[in-house]
Amino acid sequence: MFIMSTIYERDLDLNLLRVFLVVAETGSVTEAASVLYVTQPAVSAALKRLQSALDAELFAREGRGITLTARGRQLEQELRPHLDGILQTIRASGGFDPGSSERVVRLGLADSVDQWLLPSVVRRLGESAPGMSVIVRPVQFRTVAAALESGDVDLAVTVADDLPASVRREPLFRGGFVVLFDPRHHVVGETFDEDAYFAAHHAIVSYNGDRRGLVEDLGRGRRRVRVSLPSFHALGELVDDSPLLGTVPERVAASILALRPHLRTARMGLLDGEGTVSLLWRKAVDDDPALRFVRELLVEASGRQAA
Repeated sequence: MFIMSTIYERDLDLNLLRVFLVVAETGSVTEAASVLYVTQPAVSAALKRLQSALDAELFAREGRGITLTARGRQLEQELRPHLDGILQTIRASGGFDPGSSERVVRLGLADSVDQWLLPSVVRRLGESAPGMSVIVRPVQFRTVAAALESGDVDLAVTVADDLPASVRREPLFRGGFVVLFDPRHHVVGETFDEDAYFAAHHAIVSYNGDRRGLVEDLGRGRRRVRVSLPSFHALGELVDDSPLLGTVPERVAASILALRPHLRTARMGLLDGEGTVSLLWRKAVDDDPALRFVRELLVEASGRQAA
């Protein structure tokens, strides 16, 4: 590998090697120029630069054409496997077959979306990509950027505010928040009265592990917190047959009502317009075909759920 080692140690334009291989294949500077879509003088100049860099004659004239010298044949033999490997890599990366893929995708999900979005995605994977699997990790708006940038998750679905320039965002849907309550303890119309809302006791979700939730973080007021939870999963059970109120995304409320149809929801004006859920990923993996496939599943699943 003496020649290749010498090449890498020098300041050499690697495009010259491509010109060299085409000339070696065609045996003609003129034909090589046609294949490369450049002029004949450009090919001759490239060969001259390469031979000067290697301090070796790579071609010798033979009749009306040219042939490789012994040094030229050695260089071609060493270059060809590298070029073939590069071409195989390019061809392999250009295609993706979900049916044969065994890729493991790390998916970050906010707890407000996993219950309704994940089952649909998993079913689609089972149908189209039975060898693929998903590892779900919890994320939320405060942690999602760090999780993506560190590589802890490949894709994420959550509410997110400011994101670094290295992260791409595709809005999936806009879902507001509603107040979840038990009508055996509260008589409410379509809209929850704001004074009654702040007078009641609440079960809240706090990602800080304190008594501050969405309402407090947005500066809309301070609630009377009876219990603070790390996720929405137990909220329905706490509100059931209780005077406690729960403030939840509409999609979460729909999942809770499916299991507890006797509960009710009402809107509250101070939370209107909040809650755009986005699909997030790093620009660095934008062209990853497996992740693109899963992104398409997520977009389709979120659209189907919204329909």
